[in-house]
Amino acid sequence: MIDLASRFPRYTAYEPAVPIWCVTPGDRPAIHRFFDTSPVSPSGRYVAVTRLPYDDRPPTPGDVAEVLVVDLATGDERVVAETRGWDTQLGAGVQWGADDTALLYNDVDPADWRPHAVVLDPAGGSTRRVDCPVYMVSPDGRWALSPDLVRIRRAQAGYGVIVPERCVPENRGAPEDDGLYVTDLASGACRLLVSLRRIVEECALPLADPDGHPLDYYGFHAKWNARGDRIMFVVRGKPHGAGVERRAVVTLRPDGSELRVAISPETWAPGGHHPNWLPDGDRVLMNLNLRGEGMRLASARYDGADLAPLTEAVPGSGHPSLHPNGRHVLTDAYTHEPLAYGDGTTPLRLIDVAAGREITLARIRTAPPDEGPVRMWRVDPHPAWDRAYRRAVFNACPGGVRRVYLADLSALVAGGEGGR
Repeated sequence: MIDLASRFPRYTAYEPAVPIWCVTPGDRPAIHRFFDTSPVSPSGRYVAVTRLPYDDRPPTPGDVAEVLVVDLATGDERVVAETRGWDTQLGAGVQWGADDTALLYNDVDPADWRPHAVVLDPAGGSTRRVDCPVYMVSPDGRWALSPDLVRIRRAQAGYGVIVPERCVPENRGAPEDDGLYVTDLASGACRLLVSLRRIVEECALPLADPDGHPLDYYGFHAKWNARGDRIMFVVRGKPHGAGVERRAVVTLRPDGSELRVAISPETWAPGGHHPNWLPDGDRVLMNLNLRGEGMRLASARYDGADLAPLTEAVPGSGHPSLHPNGRHVLTDAYTHEPLAYGDGTTPLRLIDVAAGREITLARIRTAPPDEGPVRMWRVDPHPAWDRAYRRAVFNACPGGVRRVYLADLSALVAGGEGGR
């Protein structure tokens, strides 16, 4: 049993409902990746994060961030790699593969400004470069998905890599040469799994907004389900000039077949954000404004069937993920959402969808001193379960410095199996 209490400072403000420790207590800003992959290693001993070079000005291409591994058993932290392949919201995409000997992150070669992933053994120090970057690793650690992490900036800042503006292509319509990429991590080879043109054509997505303004499509979030047999891909139609963005969630098999629409542009348009797979691997979870009464946690099958709220009793918010027990949703809230406290603090929420009630696990500051242009430096908690589904890791900045926190939820939820 790892004794966190003797190694890391405890977070106690506002009387948290569960024990919480800061696992990156230094003065440098650090973040974990996202809410669909855990920064806790498969063994449960280590936490891997991106330590940023700064967070008080727009990033400059070529600036170096660090991949940091924290030993939860000893409290020691170690820089295991340096990288130019980072951005403000997901860092360098740092995430674990199948076991503690495989840690993946993104890097960029300034010679051509193209991103690629690196597979690192943190203990042994060996590294392997693969052809494409990583957005999410498959549950078995064999495959990596990614949109184009250079072009993703055209969809939204913060989720790709920092390169010179001249190196960022602009899509027109739905191109054949951009889309979702898959990398075989054993061989390092990468290929375009499905193009944006094929997605738009086969899924009958609009090439113009309701007023007729043309849309240019970009790939965004890419996610494996827990079984590794289906993929979720968020595509975004950005207006070319004036117009209204259209977004959709499509799903497909790992071989690129069986393209389906899980969340259509029409379903998303009244309001929605942050789709995620449910543990069964067949359904999608998402915050949606289905009835014009505000956000609710809703689910739909991978092909869009059976769309319905998980519960009407509590509002949706933030970055939700469902525990394998089928009952508890872990999520957070943005500072601008109704559930925030109005003073820069926000709740970490555990929602019991069966009972229609929730527990505020913690109230913690997530408003940074300066969010920067286009809110690129906002602090999104991105709460993520560990693989045993007993602990959760999240980002926050109660003292003004963004840090990574670990909460022990074992007294509230039973452990789960699998997942990332």
